Amino acid sequence: MTSEALQKARDFEAQYGPHIPDNQRPAFHLTPTIGWMNDPNGFSLYKGEYHLFYQYHPYSNEWGPMHWGHVKSRDLIRWERLPAALAPDCGYDAAGCFSGGAAEMPDGRQLLMYTGVKRGHDADGFIRDIQTQCIAIGDGVNYDKCEKNPVLTGEDLPEGGSAVDFRDPKIWREADGAYYAVIGNRTADGSGAILLYRSADGRKWEFVRTLDACHNQYGKMWECPDFFPLDGKQVLITSPQDMQPVGLEFHAGNGTLCLIGDYDPDGAGFVRQNAQAIDYGLDFYAPQTLLTPDGRRVMVAWMQNWATAGAKPYHCRWFGQYTVPRELSVRDGRLVQNPVRELEHYRGQCVAHHNIPVSGEINLPGVQGRVLDMTVTVRPIGKESYRWFRIRVAKDGEHETIIRYRPDQGTVKIDRTRSGLPHDIVHTRSFLVRPRGGEIKLRLILDRYSVEVFVNDGEQAASAVIYTRQEAGAISFEAGGAVLMDVEKYDLIFPEEA
Repeated sequence: MTSEALQKARDFEAQYGPHIPDNQRPAFHLTPTIGWMNDPNGFSLYKGEYHLFYQYHPYSNEWGPMHWGHVKSRDLIRWERLPAALAPDCGYDAAGCFSGGAAEMPDGRQLLMYTGVKRGHDADGFIRDIQTQCIAIGDGVNYDKCEKNPVLTGEDLPEGGSAVDFRDPKIWREADGAYYAVIGNRTADGSGAILLYRSADGRKWEFVRTLDACHNQYGKMWECPDFFPLDGKQVLITSPQDMQPVGLEFHAGNGTLCLIGDYDPDGAGFVRQNAQAIDYGLDFYAPQTLLTPDGRRVMVAWMQNWATAGAKPYHCRWFGQYTVPRELSVRDGRLVQNPVRELEHYRGQCVAHHNIPVSGEINLPGVQGRVLDMTVTVRPIGKESYRWFRIRVAKDGEHETIIRYRPDQGTVKIDRTRSGLPHDIVHTRSFLVRPRGGEIKLRLILDRYSVEVFVNDGEQAASAVIYTRQEAGAISFEAGGAVLMDVEKYDLIFPEEA
């Protein structure tokens, strides 16, 4: 039965969402129906379609009592909007339905597991949020919350675990029919851990083990975990809060962490072998993955940064967008990510230029626009090195977004200082790339309100939100020294019915 709070949200989004013009949204990056969106939830396959839920406050473009918004897709690019799936309408989730996961059940229904938040006073009189895990079961549109909610509480935590920071279950179903969930928690030392739970039926859950713990090495609370096999390795991803910077690998604040290792479920458990950031740009948090029918591991994330979430355009009716879905792999012990191949179905005619000498700044015929997929390969001329190479996109006389490569430092830098954001926030970030003798390959996915950069066939990815006016469509290339450059550019075209 649809509660009054959920029906109110559905009526509101149905009344006001359709009045936001399509040209005031990204062309192909997912945004909320209306209002605020943050973490992706329940990214899963259900009855042959991709379902994606999202943290949602329809009544404002600011964070508020969390609902679950809902969309579905056949190709991971074009999304059909569905009515809101969950609202904070029970005592155990009155302060919000926080992040979680989804899985298809053997009886054809869909299981949602989410964090319910209840606000109360602790022994010292301070208001605290108590977090528990709850479930809802439905048919892909309507969901009924379980009468026995919450299904996991502070009593189900290992010794020293915090019921205040116990959230974001990511669930999946194994071949043996059992359900598993990884959940973030804060431990007795004040930092994060990822806990593994198991259920035979999706309703009654038991603690299995702690998969990995922070021990104050990578931030504090570990949020939004995911855990999956990939290319013969096991991958654990999470989003730590209160990170300290580590060189150019990890930046300060809320970040992302990918741990790659081996997993023996009957023995030592998860043993990490490598730790890295997931995205090296300015806007990326809370990634979640699914396994496609053809065996690809695909990831999507909130393309935003909590520290910059107040830097939004004035009078916007929506806020928050997701990255283009990315195919994941492991290469040489590191995570590799590239845009899903389905994006190529929306390419228009190719504009290609090969062996173009660049010394100073140039423009190329047919290379401009704001909704495009462009790959640029740069190499030195002969044995001579060059000092730097820049691509300027979303450019006019006032605005530009810059991607710069310095071969001597081995760094790529994103600079959105002049990209239309209305506040003085972090606008630049640099990261190290693997040296290749001065050659570099940069693939840029540009949309109306974002740029995503994929370096050297996905060895690194970097995302940034931009709010440059849409008329700023020039693109230029510039070298400090002399290089040869190849450019392959496609406009991305999204007809009404693709």
